[in-house]
Amino acid sequence: MATFLNDSPVFGPVRSRRLGLSLGVNMMPASGKICSFDCLYCENGFNSERRCDGRHNSASAVLLALEAKLREMSAQGELPDVITFAGNGEPTGAPEFPEAIAGAVKLRNELAPMAKIAVLSNGTFADRPAVHDALMLVDDNILKLDTVDPAYIELLDRPVGSYDIEHQIETFASFNGHVIVQTMFLAGEYGDKKLDNTGDEYVTPWLTALDRIRPQEATIYTVARETPAPDLRKATPDVLDAIARRVEALGIPCQVSY
Repeated sequence: MATFLNDSPVFGPVRSRRLGLSLGVNMMPASGKICSFDCLYCENGFNSERRCDGRHNSASAVLLALEAKLREMSAQGELPDVITFAGNGEPTGAPEFPEAIAGAVKLRNELAPMAKIAVLSNGTFADRPAVHDALMLVDDNILKLDTVDPAYIELLDRPVGSYDIEHQIETFASFNGHVIVQTMFLAGEYGDKKLDNTGDEYVTPWLTALDRIRPQEATIYTVARETPAPDLRKATPDVLDAIARRVEALGIPCQVSY
């Protein structure tokens, strides 16, 4: 399938369904993925197909590139709505992620004061004190929680190494509301396994977790780009809207992307 890798250390800007005009920051090299998940729906492809010998970018390299791009965009009269740490894998796994965030905040304040800073993360490193502190500095701390069912997590998100969902929920709750929970809802097949996390057996426990976490917002979405697993299908707008209503019934705002 036509998956892709992002430029590095910055990419875009691109028009995001959820974030507006987004300037991407990539802590990973342009040559491959470095990720603690291997999601079936990842637009960057499977980890095994995107191996690279490169290391994470340093904070200094990222910040030099970010400053140059922001100055270029300012000269063109269109600054980003958001500076988004994402890229080819898990940004918080980069050794100098905290330093990169601190520097990005300073650059934003100087060059694009109306822009937000967002991080798209699977949350696997969010319990590290330095990462936790860095995520508290950003405007949109967006952490993934596709389901709370361990078997489904292994099927869909495919963590690299151990993954304890109870620990993840506790970690997300430790942000005391300074977190946006992001969830992919989809259907389809992978090999001989059926995929569908839109049924009540998945949604109700996920809602219970949201109620424990009490995020500032939930954002739910479905497949929009090519995926490395070819037989995935979108969740329908009616299904997403019904889930969103259940989230809002908890007193949690919910953004839906179709």
